[in-house]
Amino acid sequence: MSTYRTMLKSKIHRARVTDCNIDYEGSITIDSDLLRAADILAYEKVEILNINNGARFSTYAIEGNPGSGDICLNGAAARLACVDDVIIIITYQEVPADQAGQVKPRLVYVDRHNRIKSTVNADAWMDDLIATK
Repeated sequence: MSTYRTMLKSKIHRARVTDCNIDYEGSITIDSDLLRAADILAYEKVEILNINNGARFSTYAIEGNPGSGDICLNGAAARLACVDDVIIIITYQEVPADQAGQVKPRLVYVDRHNRIKSTVNADAWMDDLIATK
């Protein structure tokens, strides 16, 4: 019988909330450049950690316009943050316990406008994207 561990898969670190839309169905809208950099798919479950108020909650990601810097909390999640709150967006993956030590999460660091400053364990195309911003 194989055991599994839940490991960090990706993180967008210290993004700023740009909008809160209580009337939307639910989710978090994230600039598609950030989703791609962090290896997060549309409709993938994400966990949000709000640095400003300590809230931790889960929802799913939806694609925002590329290059927009959009980080918009929608639906019920919009009650858990305010515009300009600093958040961390994370995903996890289940891996066999004997492979957990080899997991290398994708980390994306952004500036106050949600533009990518640097990445760790990202694909080479990210270097070009960062250089052009």
